[in-house]
Amino acid sequence: MNFDLTENELMIQQMVRDFAEKEIRPNIMKWDESQEFPVDLFKKAGELGLMGVLVPNEYGGSGFGYNEYIMVIREISKVCGSIGLSVAAHNSLCTNHILKFGNEDQKKKWLPKLATSEWIGAWGLTEPGTGSDAGRMKCVAKQDGDHWIINGSKNFITHGKSGDCIVVIVRTGELLDSRGMTAFVVERGTEGFKAGKKEDKLGMRASETAEVIFENCRVHKDNMLGAEGEGFIQAMKILDGGRISIGALALGIAEGALNAAVNYSKEREQFGKSISSFQGVSFKLADMATETEASKLLLYQAADKLMKGENVNKLSAMAKYKASEVGVAVSTEAIQIFGGYGYIKEFPVEKFFRDSKLCTIGEGTSEIQKLVISRDLLKD
Repeated sequence: MNFDLTENELMIQQMVRDFAEKEIRPNIMKWDESQEFPVDLFKKAGELGLMGVLVPNEYGGSGFGYNEYIMVIREISKVCGSIGLSVAAHNSLCTNHILKFGNEDQKKKWLPKLATSEWIGAWGLTEPGTGSDAGRMKCVAKQDGDHWIINGSKNFITHGKSGDCIVVIVRTGELLDSRGMTAFVVERGTEGFKAGKKEDKLGMRASETAEVIFENCRVHKDNMLGAEGEGFIQAMKILDGGRISIGALALGIAEGALNAAVNYSKEREQFGKSISSFQGVSFKLADMATETEASKLLLYQAADKLMKGENVNKLSAMAKYKASEVGVAVSTEAIQIFGGYGYIKEFPVEKFFRDSKLCTIGEGTSEIQKLVISRDLLKD
């Protein structure tokens, strides 16, 4: 793999950095304190092509690959993990699911709206009683002529209130049957589809997380993605890319926390010298930088294989597991380097710390990643 950035990648990187500094950084704590999901910001991101990074030009997207996509998520997350999370969820889950498994009519109908951020996308798999155990989902759909009637709920849905459409995986067959689930696109305004409770979270507070509810929600058969019974298999393939997304998010948070800690250690003086000159601090920084770099290498290796069409089930799990745990560890050490100031909201690292923890939970916990990795290692 070649890690040297092309001229085009350097231009994209600078564009995203400028966007993050101008549009995101001045508002970080305002959005965090109010838990405001800044819809207008995402409209601006759409104008720059950041909401359809992987979508081909013919559908209104940027037509880039995963290297550029990781760069976008990293650069935004170095400034604010909440915004990075929402950009990642929109791109890799809802939009990518339609791109990968929609037919031509469906792609032409929904992708131009999503890629330009005319619409904000959501994706629904998790339920109140079924997180990692998706086979026991209770949200069901029954066929009624040319329509399917959906009943049930999904929770922890990014953009559950503000999203204009959702790709939702529901049970259309028997319980525990991996071929008994189907994916549908449901548009906001469809009768019987509504938002429920918005969650009050520890971190990622500007990224909206809410329950969605289906009560006799009638969806036309044309809204089915792929064939009946393919929903779970589709979801697992989407989550391979989703793990890379969350890995990029965690990597960006780690890099942001590391940068803040390095800068602070040079400026903060104790006993007549900068604290960076103390081995206790400089060795922490060395460990933080090494772990961050290791995460980056795993992440880009997974992305490289994904772009080549290779199976990345194990490698994407490794990349997500490593990066998310490193994000938490680096953010924790950054607070330690800041000392008492690290515990104060005026300084950036307490937010990196709060935001980082979600990365070890969302789109598959660290324990699930280890399960995926070990199963691959031990298979016959």
